[in-house]
Amino acid sequence: MLSGEQVERILEAAYRVLEEAGLEIRSPAARAVYARGGALVDEPTQMVRLGRELVAAQLKSAPERFVLHARNPGRHLHVGGDVVNFGPVTGAPNIRDSEGGRRYGDLEAFRNILKLTHTLGVLHWQGGIVVEPVDVPVATRHLATYQAHIECADTVWAARGIGGVQAEDALAMSAIEHGCSVEELAARPTLMTVTNVNSPRRVDEEILDNIMIMARHGQCVVITPFTLMGAMAPVTLAGALVQQTAEALGVITLCQLLRPGAPCVLGGFTSNVDMRTGSPAFGTPEYVHAVLAAAQIGRRLRIPVRTSAVNAAPTVDAQSTYETAFSLQAAVLSHSHLINHAAGWLEGGLSASLEKIVVDAELLRNWAEILKPVSFSDDDLAVDAIKQVAAGGHFFGAPHTLARYQSAFYRPLLSDWSSFENWRDAGSRNATERATGIWKKLLADYVPPPLDPAVREATAAYVERRARELGS
Repeated sequence: MLSGEQVERILEAAYRVLEEAGLEIRSPAARAVYARGGALVDEPTQMVRLGRELVAAQLKSAPERFVLHARNPGRHLHVGGDVVNFGPVTGAPNIRDSEGGRRYGDLEAFRNILKLTHTLGVLHWQGGIVVEPVDVPVATRHLATYQAHIECADTVWAARGIGGVQAEDALAMSAIEHGCSVEELAARPTLMTVTNVNSPRRVDEEILDNIMIMARHGQCVVITPFTLMGAMAPVTLAGALVQQTAEALGVITLCQLLRPGAPCVLGGFTSNVDMRTGSPAFGTPEYVHAVLAAAQIGRRLRIPVRTSAVNAAPTVDAQSTYETAFSLQAAVLSHSHLINHAAGWLEGGLSASLEKIVVDAELLRNWAEILKPVSFSDDDLAVDAIKQVAAGGHFFGAPHTLARYQSAFYRPLLSDWSSFENWRDAGSRNATERATGIWKKLLADYVPPPLDPAVREATAAYVERRARELGS
């Protein structure tokens, strides 16, 4: 997407932003860390200016690749290198499906998303707040979501990205899940926090509290500036990339000052807005350009990259699918390492959709098949099969076919090749209607992953105790 010279110009401009304009850091504790590290701190304005030598020195300690450890050792999350990971929708206030319609999220919907994504098996981590469970009091809501993560799936999960209390409880509950102390998590990180910059160039205190606690304990911080071109960032791609890079590097520097070697991810969420309404637009050419370019910048800096597979469509239809497909294709071809919102995101992030999870899983499974290496190990057997089939015949019943067809072909979720014998029952339903039947069946057939009863009991006891302490 960018030439080498263009990448360097963007980095040079990002360093200038950090040096000359700086970031508004709304946490006294964070400003003190920056000051000790050599940054220029103006307490009255809360502005922190970072010299490029300081930033470059701290980037040297940020790991190029790392592993987040899941309860199931077969589901560890490898971040960096040539590994692409998919994560589900996160942060939606509403849940929607064809049967219940659009409504505020609740804990049942939260758990259902975890069960569904776990059963589908194509997602590599559980996400964080996959939908906001508004039926749980705000003060204790994070406890219920962490408990759901531990009970409903066995992959890596994310802490809520706002608040120090939320970070501390995530560490404590992850330590219970993994049978270790909070201090021991640093040597074997298990968590990520996906959090934003309040673009342009402002980071709030509660976000910084969360980041600092996670970084001090050696957990993964995914810092994602919210740089929408024309609204919170310059309207040009180059300008938005400069701001995105500067904001992310400013926070990654903080993480390395707190704990050298703490795993960090350079997040990107640059897209455009509808200039008539201010509404975010996703799956656009501008978004594709930003994803491809941001990944190049991450490779230049040797830092893993996060992006998203997003759309702005109001319902599960052709628009939502092609916008997601454009976003997803850009994310995969860019070699981004964490692809957030890869299943279930709808309505510009205002809704998490069960049907969309199923439709997106079909896209992800296609990409998983595309990215598998092609085997040419049985060329000679294929030639023998060609010889054995009589002229004008077919390969349906050939031994070569029968021995391989189960593993040789991608089996789609949304289409059953045999079902179209009865058009009235199967062929007349569209993909969204078929997705409804699939998520209902998957939830009905859901089997929870193994969980040590002692861990379950200790988790429940921790949640009960902390709920009393925090109140409602």
